[in-house]
Amino acid sequence: MKPTSIINLAFDLGASSGRLMMSHFDGKQIKLEEIHRFPNEPVWMNGRFYWDFLRLLHELKEGLKKIAHLGVEVAGIGLDTWGVDYGLLDKDGQLLSNPVHYRDGRGDGMLEEIEKNISFQEIYQKTGIQYMSFNTLYQLYHDIKYRPHIVAQAESLLFMPDLFCFALTGKKYNEYTEASTSQMLNAFSKEWDMDLLERAELPAHLLQPLIHPGEVWGTLSKEIQEEVGLPAIPVIAVGSHDTASAVAGTPLTSSSSAYLSCGTWSLLGMELDDPMISELSYEHNFTNEGGVEGKIRFLKNITGLWIIQQLKRGWANTNPEIGYAQISQLAKEVTNTEFIIDPNDEVFVAPFDMAAAIQNYCKTHGQEVPKTIGEIARAAYNGIVDQYKEAVLALEEITGQSIDRLHMVGGGIQDQFLCQLTANAIGKTVVTGPIEASVLGNVMMQLKGLGYVQTLEEARQIIMNSFEMKEYKPQA
Repeated sequence: MKPTSIINLAFDLGASSGRLMMSHFDGKQIKLEEIHRFPNEPVWMNGRFYWDFLRLLHELKEGLKKIAHLGVEVAGIGLDTWGVDYGLLDKDGQLLSNPVHYRDGRGDGMLEEIEKNISFQEIYQKTGIQYMSFNTLYQLYHDIKYRPHIVAQAESLLFMPDLFCFALTGKKYNEYTEASTSQMLNAFSKEWDMDLLERAELPAHLLQPLIHPGEVWGTLSKEIQEEVGLPAIPVIAVGSHDTASAVAGTPLTSSSSAYLSCGTWSLLGMELDDPMISELSYEHNFTNEGGVEGKIRFLKNITGLWIIQQLKRGWANTNPEIGYAQISQLAKEVTNTEFIIDPNDEVFVAPFDMAAAIQNYCKTHGQEVPKTIGEIARAAYNGIVDQYKEAVLALEEITGQSIDRLHMVGGGIQDQFLCQLTANAIGKTVVTGPIEASVLGNVMMQLKGLGYVQTLEEARQIIMNSFEMKEYKPQA
């Protein structure tokens, strides 16, 4: 018999903020409660862009202290973050350097070096991972070439969620879904590709044994227990790449449904049983990332609401009251709706002034120059949904399936204008919800690991029972 109420904790860290959510599961429905929220503010130092790992770890502990004060009995803890980035530890488990941010740019040019020994096409055939210069493969190669003194002292490589879980438990693993984004894992064997690592001259000895979603990582270490005031709670491996958790938390209704995890990045794709690596997938630069229960997240990475976020940040310098709702409304009301950018263009990766970058892009591409907040934002919105349309068309071409609907999840679905614009662009019904898909996917894999949920299908049905979904039909 299932207990009347199971409490789990989900840490969900994104590129700009993190939070600790507490879930309550009564056997049929699940409810979420935010316990602690904190900023994630990377730091520039000496020309390098770093994650502030120790500050983030401090915030995790602060969240756990709040739980201790509540006096609740916790069944398990899970943690998910972004992909590709990592930290190197020495033989004593000490962090050798703050993890470098994927927007640092250090992976630029590394593929050309690696291709002296193995071609990208062969790398893709092995890993199924699309080329992005910040993939772990290229970052690690950069470390070997330009920071050999650090690599020489390293005994282990832990990806960001692995690093946090190690700090909480003292146990070292590389979680499968996170490791799959590194471009060092074989898509078919789901193990480290030793041939690739050897030919790319990468130190395979730094990599750790793989752990899969639903497996117990360990329990809170005695040190952490004493510091935060909690007992030896199990820490459970989840889809620790946040998109893996988001897809797990998406209530897909059929094998012909596509998903769109909509946040700082937009990840649009389908859930498959096996990798899909072909000339077409290579041509369209689709990626095969690991999912929960052995699924494959066949998807396209699209620069998403990062652009809107950076616009808001820039405009807030002169207009502190401006919010996303106002930006969305102004974009909806513009009379000239033809402005458009390519959000994947390199000029939008990390400009200091996003609005100026959009204006310059429009000018150099023969468009009128958008001047108002609404026009500049509309150029971004149009570019984002145009990429959604291209990705949906490519999915149908590659898989040979007709997509019946698109499930949008994540914080971006709070922007109703974006949701409607997406339905219009792709010409298909868009179903939105839940907002907290990554947290729910995190919690569901904990519940599965603890035996309270048996299958992914059961987990998704619980989510559908617990949260309202909204439909957007295409409009002319």
